Amino acid sequence: MPSSTGNVNDHAKSLVTLPDGYRPSPDEEFMNPLQLEYFRQRLLDWKKQILAEAEGTLAVLQSEPLREPDMNDRASSETDWSIELRTRDRQRKLISKIDAALRRIDEGEYGYCEVTGEPISIGRLEARPIATMTLEAQERHERQEKVSRDD
Repeated sequence: MPSSTGNVNDHAKSLVTLPDGYRPSPDEEFMNPLQLEYFRQRLLDWKKQILAEAEGTLAVLQSEPLREPDMNDRASSETDWSIELRTRDRQRKLISKIDAALRRIDEGEYGYCEVTGEPISIGRLEARPIATMTLEAQERHERQEKVSRDD
């Protein structure tokens, strides 16, 4: 059973081995063990990549001086770091969505719309492995959100 610490290796032990070059197909049983393992590996690889980028940012932040002697250079550096830190904040939120998707895989809920309970298309999951709604449910949700913002 995976631990709840959120480590990249939490889900590393799987009973299913993916064949080389495997890609999920709409012709096979939806969310069969191969598909679940395929998406688990995609999510884990994505998380690993984000964490590696964050470590790189931290290393550069610690090694580069924050105070440039020239005012223009200083302003430019501070703007660059502000953008970088905002990006890292978005990625931190993305990691929590990846962890939630991995939990849904473990709980047998991955790939199904949280609103309708219908299967989310393989194409949508390929494009956005953290998707929690079918495209139709997502569009409906966004329309309702827009209407409530316009009120």
